[in-house]
Amino acid sequence: MAFPYIRTMGTEVDAFLGQLARHLRPEVNKLAGLLLQRLNGELPELWENAEIAALTLEETAQHVTALLDLLEARPGASAPEAPPAALDIARLYARRGIPVSRLLRAYRLDHLSLLEQLQAEAPRLTGDWRVINQATVRLVAIGFDYVDRSSEGVVAAYQEERDRLLRRRLALTDRASKRIGTTLDISRTAEELTEVCTEDFADLVTVDLLDSALDETGTGPPEALTQRRVAQRSVLDDCPESPLRVGGTHTYPEDSEPVRALTTGRSVLHHIAGTAMPPWVAPSESHGRVLRDLGLHSVLLVPLHARGEILGLVQFVRHRTSAPFDDDDLLLAQEIVSRAAVSIDNARRYTHERSTALALQRTLLPRNTVHHAAVETASRYLPAGSRAGVGGDWYDVIPLSGARVALVVGDVVGHGLHAAATMGRLRTAVRAFADIDLMPDELLTHLDDVVIRMQREESANEGETSATCLYAVYDPVARRCSLASAGHVPPTVVTPSKISEALPEIPIGPPLGLGGLPFETIEFELPEDSLLVLHTDGLISGRTRDVDQGLATLHDVLTSAPEAPDSLEEICDRLLAALLPGRPADDVALLVARTHALDPDHVATTDLPSDPAAVSGARRFASDVLTAWGLEELSFTTELVVSELVTNAIRYGKSPIQLRLILQSTLTCEVSDASSTAPHLRRARMYDEGGRGLLLVAQCAERWGTRHGREGKVIWAEQALPGDRASTAAVT
Repeated sequence: MAFPYIRTMGTEVDAFLGQLARHLRPEVNKLAGLLLQRLNGELPELWENAEIAALTLEETAQHVTALLDLLEARPGASAPEAPPAALDIARLYARRGIPVSRLLRAYRLDHLSLLEQLQAEAPRLTGDWRVINQATVRLVAIGFDYVDRSSEGVVAAYQEERDRLLRRRLALTDRASKRIGTTLDISRTAEELTEVCTEDFADLVTVDLLDSALDETGTGPPEALTQRRVAQRSVLDDCPESPLRVGGTHTYPEDSEPVRALTTGRSVLHHIAGTAMPPWVAPSESHGRVLRDLGLHSVLLVPLHARGEILGLVQFVRHRTSAPFDDDDLLLAQEIVSRAAVSIDNARRYTHERSTALALQRTLLPRNTVHHAAVETASRYLPAGSRAGVGGDWYDVIPLSGARVALVVGDVVGHGLHAAATMGRLRTAVRAFADIDLMPDELLTHLDDVVIRMQREESANEGETSATCLYAVYDPVARRCSLASAGHVPPTVVTPSKISEALPEIPIGPPLGLGGLPFETIEFELPEDSLLVLHTDGLISGRTRDVDQGLATLHDVLTSAPEAPDSLEEICDRLLAALLPGRPADDVALLVARTHALDPDHVATTDLPSDPAAVSGARRFASDVLTAWGLEELSFTTELVVSELVTNAIRYGKSPIQLRLILQSTLTCEVSDASSTAPHLRRARMYDEGGRGLLLVAQCAERWGTRHGREGKVIWAEQALPGDRASTAAVT
């Protein structure tokens, strides 16, 4: 009967396979070595890394042992799960980016080789070819079953590791998007890139920027590949892998991988085999020894590329991390560097524009402290510390006729070059209007027209130009201040007794640029040595403080000073320390003035009748005053100037007529009358009997002009004092 025969034959084959397994068990390591030799040519990656080679030997021995165990087991036993080493090497392949197909090919080759070894050993145990043939068939079935079961576990471990790596890379990308580019600072952005990427991606990250990219003038030669190290970070203390320190400059050899990456814009994945270190990795033998001791094995070179321009190069290095960089790592590094490059380029452009705007603004603001007998001044300008950048805040101190002085503070809406340039145009316009001695409200009206014309000249994408301005005029003779505001916060006034002066209500007019709305001038008296503090809103307002709180703090600082009067520089410092302990969120312009009064002994005034005979009396009055002041040498020219100005007032003006002489840093002659008709300089023909008076005045005086008031006009002329008197003439 056939069935007993088959059962007998099956039992005999099972017994033979068990005998074969017991025979080969002492030779497990030898069999594993033979299998690896077979794989040597098929899978070279097994021998490129010592960690893979050692783990593969252990895995192969475990596979042989598992298969022998299966042969010794009872018939029908199911194939065991993949051994632990097989799962470990699957995860290692996944981390190194080796395709899973290579791993499965290794399984098939191992299976085939092992079957060949078992088949070669079978004749040594029996001469029955029927048993050998049946055993071979059983071996193939058992082997395929084992390979299928273990492959499932290996593929699952491989995919699990790949998924974990993918999640880690997505997390890294997410962290990079959140943590890189938080400021508009080039160095800080580069540091953020190194911090993010040394957490679990690379062991060393360096960021180099081309000097031409850092050149704020934009004139650096594009072919120059000199680089500056702006940031670097290592998992090791003191960054021993890099011989360069932050801030240092260097260049790579012309035929090196970094230069090719910079010139082509293409990233490079470079593996270092053995102990051979390229010169661009280790520029010196001593540094090469350091890198070999650390085990450096893999480098990524990724150009910083933004808006069509190569800005520099980022290097990612691995030495402590055993897995080398793979193509997926290269793609990840490129994505992160691409994001960082845009942020660095934004920071670079912002820094360039900010420095340009700041330089422009500082050239337009007063460069030195203005010395004026009517007021003592100190000032501060602080650019914004936020991303908004330099704004259009400004201040000015403008000497006027009659020993008066104008104090100005203004703020152009917006930031950047456009705001700074607009500020310069408005400051120039204010000085031009101040030169013709306009009243504060009239000056702001003309300035409003200037802003409206600027709006019409600008394109739509530049935004609408608007500004605020406060214009104040202080007269040390009358000790009075007149001012007008165009949308600007009023000044703070503190008297010498440290009591805030109760100013009349200051009407705040509309901001400049609206047009069609009036401005109003108010006047009030200021005691001598009063403080007049003008500022922009950046000083008193902020994210956590409203304007009223800021004004209260400013008032407290000014009124809590010690008994001895502080210098104005100290007052400025105390105000900034109290109101702006950190970097301001907006531009700040601060102007502090201490008022002085002109001593009555330096002013002489006389009323004149509207009669030509009064001219001689005016000359005598001027001569007597100059004698009393010790300025006899100016008598001739002064009498000539007085004669011409008084004659003009009598002939063309209206009563009352007044002559006033003021001794300050110059000698000023003023003649006022009630007429608003302004004289003008003209060329007299040969036979004309008149028309030469103002020409004579212009020749005798350093400056002359006309200012209009509510009740008439004043014609004035200034003369320089003699050298020995110019240094001693002062306000007392």
